Amino acid sequence: MPQSESSSSPKVASAAPDVAGQIFTFLAFTIWGLLPFYWKWLHVVPAVEILAHRVIWSALFMGLLVVVRHRDEIRDFLKDRRMRARSIAAVTFCAVAVSANWLLYVWAVNADHVVEASLGYYFTPLLNVFLGVVFLKERPRGLEISALILATVGVVVVTAGFGSIPWISIGLAVSFGFYGLVKKIGHLNAAVGLAFEMLLLLPAAGIYLAVIGAGGRDHFFATPLVTILLAGSGAITAIPLLLFGAGARRVPLSHVAFFQYLAPTLMLLIGTIIYREPVTTPQFLSFIFIWIALAIYTVSLVRASRGRSARRALEQERP
Repeated sequence: MPQSESSSSPKVASAAPDVAGQIFTFLAFTIWGLLPFYWKWLHVVPAVEILAHRVIWSALFMGLLVVVRHRDEIRDFLKDRRMRARSIAAVTFCAVAVSANWLLYVWAVNADHVVEASLGYYFTPLLNVFLGVVFLKERPRGLEISALILATVGVVVVTAGFGSIPWISIGLAVSFGFYGLVKKIGHLNAAVGLAFEMLLLLPAAGIYLAVIGAGGRDHFFATPLVTILLAGSGAITAIPLLLFGAGARRVPLSHVAFFQYLAPTLMLLIGTIIYREPVTTPQFLSFIFIWIALAIYTVSLVRASRGRSARRALEQERP
């Protein structure tokens, strides 16, 4: 699931977070967590074809959205040559990363690997800490270092238990983690950036669908439900991103972190309870390490958020 460019604002620093912001954030991660149902309903469609439709309908949806709501950002992008040069490289990388993430995720769900996919999204917040240290020169606190160590142990445990690298989990975490990193250091509004990413992928998606359509191998009109779901893939992609962007501007980062774990938890429950996927002993042990690491990481975020709020309160009280 990709992140907004949302930055801190006076509302984020508030001691009483915006209720609407909490609802928006909760809905975003809930939708992401329930997406396995959506892609399972499309199990008759190959993952590559689903990806192509997702690109095309997302491009249409986001294109209309940015024309209506973000014309100023588009104008700035077209006028500023330096900004355009930086953004094109970022958009190209993000387009590749997000398409790889979507393709792997849809394939994993329809190949009955929902549990392994959920593990990948549990890795992601902790991978973000690691990427921040390596690429942004951020300094993790003691608790964050402990969380990273425990998460690493979890990866080692599940790898040893599999007898091979859990490439689905790692692939999802790495593609989404680097996508978020480049979005963070980029200069484009999240909605505008996503629209450009989809436009960049649009020709390849269109050619692919034209080729399989000419060969009679497309599934768009397989059933009315398949048609509706494929056409709706653009909205189901954009809506949680927009909700997340609206929510993250209104609530503290530590609160967003709590919601962030909702999506993989729902995926795990869906995989084990609804689709009866087995959880192996190594996977279970790995989840324990990851959950402990995430708990430690969240405590660290809460402490840091409270510390910043306390410092702001002291500064405001000074004459």
